[in-house]
Amino acid sequence: MKLFACDHCGNTVYFENAHCERCGHQLGYLPGRNALVSLVENAGLWSTPVFPAESYVFCANARFGACNWLLPADPGADVYCAACCHNETIPAFDAPANLGRWQIIERAKKRLFYSLLRLALPLQTRNEDPVHGLSFRFLADLPIETQKVLTGHEDGIITIALAEADDAEREARRTAMGEPYRTLLGHFRHEIGHHYWDLLVANGPALERFRTLFGDETRDYGAALQTYYANGAPNDWQQSHISAYATAHPWEDFAEIWAHYLHITDTAEMAADFGLRARPRVDDNGSHTVRLDFDPYGQGTIENLADHWVPLASLLNNLNRTMGLPDAYPFILNPMVIEKLGFVHDLVHSKA
Repeated sequence: MKLFACDHCGNTVYFENAHCERCGHQLGYLPGRNALVSLVENAGLWSTPVFPAESYVFCANARFGACNWLLPADPGADVYCAACCHNETIPAFDAPANLGRWQIIERAKKRLFYSLLRLALPLQTRNEDPVHGLSFRFLADLPIETQKVLTGHEDGIITIALAEADDAEREARRTAMGEPYRTLLGHFRHEIGHHYWDLLVANGPALERFRTLFGDETRDYGAALQTYYANGAPNDWQQSHISAYATAHPWEDFAEIWAHYLHITDTAEMAADFGLRARPRVDDNGSHTVRLDFDPYGQGTIENLADHWVPLASLLNNLNRTMGLPDAYPFILNPMVIEKLGFVHDLVHSKA
């Protein structure tokens, strides 16, 4: 994620901002240009001094406080932005908590789409591709205890339980499942990994390499999950996996690695935009400063990305500890994990 500046007054603004706190101008995000721009309204349309010849409207979900993305002012165009057009089901607003929780979910989803657009990954809707198109269902639990919504993916449809937007509920689930990390953005990044396995790996030239690194995905998925939940991960799982859950099945291993690739690239980009300097070791010239001055979303190599990430993750974790908080990144990049991250890196940059 990059930093943005208000083009009216120069104030630093952030991805979710709807107004500049200094000058008060309305802000909107242009996904095609990766720009957060100041706006002036005229007869229901919006313009920006950055692109004065163009007019825009806000996504239809802006009226719910759930989106700050813009679309071209074309009467025949879709009323939903590049991210919201993938929504299949949103919660009913008859329950007071539903709107607030959906707004929180949308903020996490927009950060997911920031990464997907930066990596130029395929993003077809269900209407464009009824078989492999991407859609989201944000569902509230039913009153019946046995009918809880399960977050998951199936054939391009990603379901997110609305309850996951409640911090207390999500933390209770994290604790009950013995997870070191559980966030809404983590859910999105993990589940979208399953979607891109279908698009970029299944039945394609990358499948053989995938099986070498992750294992045989043809083994029974349901039985594999039952075995994992009954027995847990092998004792030596940290030698080859990023998380205990990744050991359940090759599909889950890939989805976990995919999620961490997005964690790393997006966090490293923000650190670089802040001009952050990590200090992991003394260099040959006596200096121990390493500047994060590269584009994590660029081609590069996974080794370069990992070399920058490891000291940055250590910095994040130690900053959290000074505040009495859990580690921000409670994971270890062992050599096998780095090789798997390299597979995803090569995959997204080649669109194999």
